[in-house]
Amino acid sequence: MIHAIRMHENGGPEVLQWDEVEVGDPAAGEIRVRQTAVGLNYIDTYLRTGARPLPMPSVLGLEAAGVVVAAGDGVTNFVVGDRIAYADMPVGAYAEERVMPAHIAVKLPDDVADQTAAAAMLKGMTAQFLIRQCFRVEPGMTVLLHAAAGGVGLIASQWLNHLGVTVIGTVGSPEKAELAKAHGVHHVINYQTENFVDRIKEITDGAGVPVVYDGVGKDTLLDSMKCLSPRGTLVSFGNASGAPAPVNLGDLSTYGSIFVTRPMLFHYTATRDDLEACANELFDVISSAAVKIEINQTYPLKDAAQAHRDLEARKTTGSTVLLP
Repeated sequence: MIHAIRMHENGGPEVLQWDEVEVGDPAAGEIRVRQTAVGLNYIDTYLRTGARPLPMPSVLGLEAAGVVVAAGDGVTNFVVGDRIAYADMPVGAYAEERVMPAHIAVKLPDDVADQTAAAAMLKGMTAQFLIRQCFRVEPGMTVLLHAAAGGVGLIASQWLNHLGVTVIGTVGSPEKAELAKAHGVHHVINYQTENFVDRIKEITDGAGVPVVYDGVGKDTLLDSMKCLSPRGTLVSFGNASGAPAPVNLGDLSTYGSIFVTRPMLFHYTATRDDLEACANELFDVISSAAVKIEINQTYPLKDAAQAHRDLEARKTTGSTVLLP
């Protein structure tokens, strides 16, 4: 028997239980993976609380790295012993071993460590699709990135610098401000002590920015619109502060014929070609050291509940990895 973090009902971190579970043989198109490192992501808390319903009982987790220990019929991309990583549905990553669809996994390059991959796949591919696909930034642009000291923020800030983009980032404390600066944020705004709309106007001489990347949600969405230049784009990709109020379509014209989108990574990696292109571009910037993955916290997998408490209390920075 192996262990997994399983929940039998929705609720707070206390519903996460360290259970013995059975893992069977992979069916056609599946692989069985011994997991070596598991990524912690904010979406895990949404799933835990029931914001996105799951059947019960469920093993949480969308992201991990590991080694293939068995392959089902029809699996041609992987053989036993391959190092792999993934970040996609179905849930089940919070486990010592699991069976999963082979098509969501990618092979790990030799120079990308397992913990790095587990810390980087979801956040890194999110950064890739945000800045290279959803709104493709160009050298010389200035962008606003909320939660710049968070997992996605630290990766995106470095990547944006690599692309020749000026980054304005918001944070919630002086410590996080220093962390953001160290990772390439050119202008740091502490939203606890400064009005970020006023600061954006000041930094851009009133012009605003062509794009805002907003993973915070409720606390920032409306004011994010006010930071855009005419025909700018607000990319809302997370709700760390809670779900925002519905957008009034009239505001889109009021603030300059702006665009608002609520994308999901999984729609940008739905085909095998798209997944591999996204992951490979991420591996390239990691391998070249253009982007360094900061694993600032690790927890034993059995302590996932405490990791959730710290994440929701905004006590974490960078990426967090759970170790089976």
